Amino acid sequence: MKNLITFFNLINFIIINGFSQTIIKPNYALKSHETLEISKIEITAQKTVIFLSVENMITGGYFCADKNIFILYPDGTRSKLTASKGIPVCPDSYKFKTIGEKLNFELTFPPLKPGTQWIDLIEDCTENCFSFYGVCLNGDLNKKIDDASILAENKEPVKSLMSFIKIGNTIESNNSGVEGLIYINIIKLAKETANIPKANEWYNKLKSSVIPRKELYIKHLNSQGIIY
Repeated sequence: MKNLITFFNLINFIIINGFSQTIIKPNYALKSHETLEISKIEITAQKTVIFLSVENMITGGYFCADKNIFILYPDGTRSKLTASKGIPVCPDSYKFKTIGEKLNFELTFPPLKPGTQWIDLIEDCTENCFSFYGVCLNGDLNKKIDDASILAENKEPVKSLMSFIKIGNTIESNNSGVEGLIYINIIKLAKETANIPKANEWYNKLKSSVIPRKELYIKHLNSQGIIY
């Protein structure tokens, strides 16, 4: 009996402590700060750690993180920040020494809800608050988006457009928060390749969709002169 109990305790330890997932440079639909990036997300049974970096672009630049930072789930519930590392808590701030200097820091949250495919990361403060909308946690979908993006970076916008359209036509409903990224890329690439009918088609699909933060994505496109 003692050996049996020890065996089950070992199995429970493996289940509880053995689960982990690391997402390198997850894709997202929109962010607030130009040089702020998510370098990776580590998900375990005990916690969720988001690793970020921000690059200073001005003389006398500074950065801090408010204590009111949370993960917003697709169902609208929130998971509050439990710890931070490498960054002062506002009103204290990190003073950059040079232009181009990067600050790397970590934000720790409770374990993610099982099955979560995407999240928003939001700083709730009074000014210069940061946010990431539609952060993709699906490894396969991240890979497809990366592959489509690489085509655009390699000066193959038509192939990139076709890849994003394929993703857009097959994306599952539980990834609805990532759809904004897909719409934005399709519309921009269609405009870049002078495929105005396709740009118009997907712009109107975006307008009639029910995806989260639709109005923000339309506003983003409009700010770049893309209106159909």
